[in-house]
Amino acid sequence: MIEPWERLASERRQDYRIFATRIDRYRSPATGETHAFVVVEAPDWVNVIALTPADEVVLVRQFRFGTREVTLEIPGGAVDPGEDFVSAGVRELREETGYAGDEVRLIGTVTPNPAFLENRCGTLLIPGARKVAEPAPEGTEILEVELCPRREIPRRLAAGQIRHALVVAAFQWLDLQEHGLR
Repeated sequence: MIEPWERLASERRQDYRIFATRIDRYRSPATGETHAFVVVEAPDWVNVIALTPADEVVLVRQFRFGTREVTLEIPGGAVDPGEDFVSAGVRELREETGYAGDEVRLIGTVTPNPAFLENRCGTLLIPGARKVAEPAPEGTEILEVELCPRREIPRRLAAGQIRHALVVAAFQWLDLQEHGLR
């Protein structure tokens, strides 16, 4: 049986505004040896699948600095201190797209990379979303809103037009929801 490792020490290293790093020292339950691991402290994240009354998915195009590409994604962002997934997702949807809905459901969470990240990513489903305001993105965001018929999402995923791993996971949660497994 796999046992948790004993954490012996934890030392904060660098703060980079959107994440921080620390070094954790653990003792192996198998050998007793100690090892150092880098852990990235990042805020929880939320993704929003907003569906219009016409069964369209509200998507955003934006430039991503890590891959240096324009990507097609669902709205989302960091969960601010004091927020939960629902309040953060409602805020992000409205800021990025100007859309809102009356019903909001958390349909799943994932751990983006538990090897070195400690955060979670929640996926919200907001059916009946409608445009209620103009988008008000943050200063470093330049976004273009696109509506896509929901039936086209699997084709766009298969074609690699949507490649953000957390967005792909979000659509898996939607599929599980539709099959009564969530």
